[in-house]
Amino acid sequence: MNAPWKSGAAGSREPFAAYICDEAALDVLRPVVIEMGWQSEKCAKGGLRNAVQSLSVSASPNILMVDLSESGDPLNDINALAEVCEPGTVVIAVGQVNDVRLYRDLLASGINDYLLKPLSANQLRDSLTQAQAVFSAPKSSDPDAAKRHISTAVVGTRGGVGASTLATSLAWLFSADHKIPTALLDLDVHFGTGALALDLEPGRGLTDAIDNPSRIDGLFIERAMIRANDNLAILSAEAPINSPLMTDGAAFVQLEEEFRQAFEMTMIDLPRNMLINFPHLLADVNVVVLATEMTLASARDTIRILSWLKSNAAHAQPLIIANKVQTGQLEISKADFEASIERKIDFSIPYDAKAAANAAKLGQTFADANRSSKSSAVIRQVAERIMGTSDEEAEGEKPGKKSLLGNFDLKSLLAKKEKFAPVPAE
Repeated sequence: MNAPWKSGAAGSREPFAAYICDEAALDVLRPVVIEMGWQSEKCAKGGLRNAVQSLSVSASPNILMVDLSESGDPLNDINALAEVCEPGTVVIAVGQVNDVRLYRDLLASGINDYLLKPLSANQLRDSLTQAQAVFSAPKSSDPDAAKRHISTAVVGTRGGVGASTLATSLAWLFSADHKIPTALLDLDVHFGTGALALDLEPGRGLTDAIDNPSRIDGLFIERAMIRANDNLAILSAEAPINSPLMTDGAAFVQLEEEFRQAFEMTMIDLPRNMLINFPHLLADVNVVVLATEMTLASARDTIRILSWLKSNAAHAQPLIIANKVQTGQLEISKADFEASIERKIDFSIPYDAKAAANAAKLGQTFADANRSSKSSAVIRQVAERIMGTSDEEAEGEKPGKKSLLGNFDLKSLLAKKEKFAPVPAE
């Protein structure tokens, strides 16, 4: 997830710069900066917005410290900073808001560290030393060593449109055909078919995670997930239908975080009601596959879900998949459907009842059991499109819109579990 390394560019950049709002913090910072062998003149008065203005006309330093104290919307301002930062810049934020959620959001956005005012010399020294180590660490030019994690959620507009069939088939294709370590998370806790489609017992891993989110770590993932093949592990459940889902969604978010560390691909079979109850599940999802059918009800709900995604997960790329398409037997024509949702359908998968029955009999995913069918060919195209998301992000698919992850160095995030985090104010 680290930004592309440019060894030549690093030598022409300043080693350090800081933009701090108040003199008291500057008085603590300057002696530490001199200790580190840097110029104290690089500690400027002014906050994050001053940094954005200055760096828009000059190269960013190797290590950048910015003060968020005067920022009304820190996360939005950090995105503006990402637009003007060189790839690989290590950023340390300073602020006076003692809030765990802000701390986590800043780390997730790409900040290397967040220091709480009032600053101390030891605190600054430790953070700057760590930042220097992160920047100086060898960056491999091997493309296989810098693979991006892609998280995909499959959502059905209506029950029975085949979202779970798509999710299991895509997960299988990533793992078996493309040899990508893949996690399949089936969040239909009571009626999920992820394990069933692969002829596996679901186990108790998912229900244990929901009951005890604090247990979720790398070891839990290794023990709780069911292996479908060498590269595919699934987490599914068949919870008793007299046991309501009692969770705030923290377990699901923690699972997604562990998947990002243990796998290169995450596939989430996400029931549409989960969007309502746990919207934060899509916070780190790259692609949302919206499975629909050519009916009036599905057209209505496609419109509603696309609108929801625009407001709540604008960072995710939506793919509209028309499934079970029967030529000449459509309730709504393709042209009318696309006109109503105001965008094109990305892929249309033909209806093939015989192939679906064959997959069920064999205990295999649809794409695995019916490799020569036209429907499976389209599903393979969908898989290729999703995998292309990583390349598009790396190359800056949309001019003028850069990913924050591509500008800030995230290498040290995995080592932060032991690190002090601000305690929420009472």
